[in-house]
Amino acid sequence: MLDFVKNGDYMDNSFSIISTAILLFFILDPFGNVPLVLSILKDIDKKQHRSIIIRETFIGLLILLVFLFFGDEFLSVFHLETHSITIAGAIIFFIISVKMIFPDPNTELFSGVKGEEPLVVPIAMPMIAGPAAIATLLVLHKTNESETFPLFISLILAWFFSSLILVLAPQLYKILKDKGLKALEKLMGMLLLIMSVQMFIDGIRSLLPTLF
Repeated sequence: MLDFVKNGDYMDNSFSIISTAILLFFILDPFGNVPLVLSILKDIDKKQHRSIIIRETFIGLLILLVFLFFGDEFLSVFHLETHSITIAGAIIFFIISVKMIFPDPNTELFSGVKGEEPLVVPIAMPMIAGPAAIATLLVLHKTNESETFPLFISLILAWFFSSLILVLAPQLYKILKDKGLKALEKLMGMLLLIMSVQMFIDGIRSLLPTLF
């Protein structure tokens, strides 16, 4: 689905980078994390909020970069094929999108850390560098092995805009409130659901010739 065009055409390559960045942005789900960040930082001096969020997002980026550049070695240990990676990734995206569209109101994430200044957990990991984001990078890198640099650019773009939204969390919450943020998260979930179905179809299509 996200194969990069290798004919050197600038516009096609830019589109691939942007589409991959959008996918990663959906996975990072910054709008869904805004209420959580505000809840975690509510008992901390507001003057420290921005510096804490910036620090944690950079730590999260570092973790993601480790998996981007060294995740292939992890996958090679288990001798995973591209077909299985693509189909597994589609299933992961499908589950994530369903949870974004139909969140569980009884699930309380990150309980027990409120009032304490976070370090790595829970903003850097798992909000930024969570299992979903790490799995997505592993899938994308495995299915686009020769496109590490474009994937790196996509990750930086997705991380930058996600981090910007988290830094602006107080202002966004004042404007959108709970209903607005939930509506945006559901919209992102719907788009990710469509992407997951297409990725599953691509995985099955590439698998069929090997079976017959």
